Amino acid sequence: MNKAILDTDIQDFINKNINADISRLSLSKSPFPSVSSKELAEQIDSKRRAEYKLPLWFNTSSIYYPLKISIEQASSEIAARYKADLIRGEKVIDLTGGFGVDSYFFSKKEKDITHCEINKGLSEISQHNAQVLGADIQFVNADGLEYLRISGQTFDTIYIDPSRRKNARKVFLLKDCEPDVPGNMDLFLKKSDRIIIKTAPLLDLQSTISELKQVSEVHVISIKNECKEIVWIIDKNDSKTDPAIICAALIEHKTQIYRFRLSEEKEFRITDYSDPLTFIYEPDVALLKAGCFKLICRDFGLGKLHQHTHLYTSGKLNSNFIGRSFKLKKTWNYGAFMKENTVRKANIICRNFPLSPETLRKKLKINDGGEEYLLFCTGGKNELLVLNCERL
Repeated sequence: MNKAILDTDIQDFINKNINADISRLSLSKSPFPSVSSKELAEQIDSKRRAEYKLPLWFNTSSIYYPLKISIEQASSEIAARYKADLIRGEKVIDLTGGFGVDSYFFSKKEKDITHCEINKGLSEISQHNAQVLGADIQFVNADGLEYLRISGQTFDTIYIDPSRRKNARKVFLLKDCEPDVPGNMDLFLKKSDRIIIKTAPLLDLQSTISELKQVSEVHVISIKNECKEIVWIIDKNDSKTDPAIICAALIEHKTQIYRFRLSEEKEFRITDYSDPLTFIYEPDVALLKAGCFKLICRDFGLGKLHQHTHLYTSGKLNSNFIGRSFKLKKTWNYGAFMKENTVRKANIICRNFPLSPETLRKKLKINDGGEEYLLFCTGGKNELLVLNCERL
């Protein structure tokens, strides 16, 4: 950590050049003898990446930024704020603290937060930023797993965001991440009653529940209809083979929650599929990632277009639906649409359709964007449909 970066003149330079060409800047001569052009470029690049993901950091003076990979791997503010409501008890340890976003929001909820980070430079950066932001956090520059093992302390909550890179390559199974969460579960349960694990959204829910064996809750988190992470909660005295699945759709200061169990989804039966009615619904990606395809009909009072077409419909608008809602203007069979099509600009969505949006756009010579939406899908009689809609 080069503290000269925090000098007023250098901070002013970073702010004035926030939109500069990073490649050109890194190859130019630095105007400051104490800071290299490479360091300036790295600060600007990382700060730029934080603008929308971490607005508190971005808008606070004298924040020191790490390399861009640490910004990319950090939780967003909106997700970290949600997870802060999941911790239990005053004493919390973040075993893989990184840039410290989660620890910061934990510290706003509870008073005894420990941040572990094996990388000395990143630990120093996170500690500096916490002081700037006025957060009371204990920082430990150590391997969090080893610290937990040798420490005589116990904690109310252990939080882990295992690294999905091992020997410079990406890994996808939880046991292959660092630390190996399933392999160290006995230690975690010895040291705490609640374990919270953050993972990438690529993990399969059912297989990971089986791998962890004692999951109490699974939180599937999306931000602006993009699935960002899955959070697994293990409570020592409340393990379940059929845990609650919580779909959390986050948009700025609005949170929509839907809860279900995989056993409910498996057992529920749809006896009939619906023709497209006045309103069409596309579920938020959190529901789709969670595998909630049938219960949507029961809990939102909707019809489904086809077993494998995850679009839903109703004659009366359900304003509580979690996802995008459309008003249907016209329906075609795909063949009729090909003959009649006069649309030249539209947003194309494909659900259970043999062609991709890109292929359809080229084939039909439709430019992307505008107010119109064309939903290409398969209907209940296995017919190919085109739905012309307006977004609500």
